[in-house]
Amino acid sequence: MAEFDWWLLVLGLVVGGGLVYLVLEENARREADLEAAELEAEASYISERLADVGLDLSQPEVAEVLREHRAYLRLPPPDAIVTAADETLETAEPAPVPPSAAKVPEPTETRPTRQVRT
Repeated sequence: MAEFDWWLLVLGLVVGGGLVYLVLEENARREADLEAAELEAEASYISERLADVGLDLSQPEVAEVLREHRAYLRLPPPDAIVTAADETLETAEPAPVPPSAAKVPEPTETRPTRQVRT
């Protein structure tokens, strides 16, 4: 009978233990893991923590913010991100348009776009 290779058994145990560790270690909660019933408890917890630092937001207000945040995460990624600096550029007085450029028709876009303001 052939000699048993103990090193293969040890290697298998180490690799198996490493895989079990990786699978079990990934236990951070994600937004998708939270149930709708937990929303009220989460809102109450956040409201209390905000009150500790001087921000008075009621539990229903925080719950509404959490609902809107979850709805935002279900949306597709934005086409462009508009920052506060970009908004000040948009609200500034527009540059004068030369008469030749005013006659060029605007291109029509077939795909709807979504912008995120930060």
